[in-house]
Amino acid sequence: MTIYLHPADSTRKPGNLNDPSQDAEALAERDLNPPCVLVFNASDPSGAGGLGADALAMASVGAHILPVVTGAYARDTAEIFDHFPFDEEAIAEQTRAILEDVEVQLIKVGFVGTPDALSTIAETASDYPDVPVVAYMPNLSWWEEDQIEAYLDAFRELLLPQTTVLVGNHSTLWRWLLPDWSGERPPGARDIAKAAGEFGVPYTLVTGMVLPDQFIDNVLASPQSVLASEKYERLEAVFAGAGDTLSAALAALLASGTDLVAAASEALAYMDRCLDAGFRPGMGHVLPDRLFWAEPEDEEGDDDPDTTPDFALPPHDTRH
Repeated sequence: MTIYLHPADSTRKPGNLNDPSQDAEALAERDLNPPCVLVFNASDPSGAGGLGADALAMASVGAHILPVVTGAYARDTAEIFDHFPFDEEAIAEQTRAILEDVEVQLIKVGFVGTPDALSTIAETASDYPDVPVVAYMPNLSWWEEDQIEAYLDAFRELLLPQTTVLVGNHSTLWRWLLPDWSGERPPGARDIAKAAGEFGVPYTLVTGMVLPDQFIDNVLASPQSVLASEKYERLEAVFAGAGDTLSAALAALLASGTDLVAAASEALAYMDRCLDAGFRPGMGHVLPDRLFWAEPEDEEGDDDPDTTPDFALPPHDTRH
């Protein structure tokens, strides 16, 4: 099945509508540039998630991030201690400034901190109805209960109607969208997609569904059907930042014009490679290595101690 969310030639640069020759020139120039993704997320000093994770993952996939800072975490690699949000005016001004200059192919929303921030972002998305929105819902169990409830309510009412693809862990989405689930079995991906669909979400990517024999399933679904699934062997380490990595890679691939099913498959494969190459920079969790592809490969027999070290940057195959 092929599902195109955003054909490459479907948009025109705002402000050039009355100058076809200039518009054609701008379109040709854009084809030489990486696609631009407007990202709303918090700053994360650990590098596990947030804007830093978005930037690395998107650059690896070939997209250019336009980062709007919505706040900052106080955290390390083991846990989140607090979050300090920006006010909605600061978020709106960042957004307004870049959108007046750059055409975006997609909007990606991570954790933005407050219902007011969600309202500002939802208003921006509604002003650009032809631009797809990828929204990621992280685990918020570190937060105060009343803050979680207010944030989830605002996200559900304000942002889900603007969302094209919702991304989240199975248990997180289940407890949020189907809190009264009473079935004998846990809800499947299509059950969650149907619940999201009631608020206008056409596609949901559900991750971390536990399977027998140490496998994890990740399923892309619509309210009507399962579109794709990718199964991976469960890794023993405890990771931080997997969801940010996946949602950022998915957003970048969709912005590049990849169809939804292929983009989901490629993003999941990228995340799996990042986790497989994961590293522990501190005393907490393992972080995904989003630049695993840039590491030089070990060559057998190249252990001569007299060999002069080569400090040149390793070549890579990205478009940059």
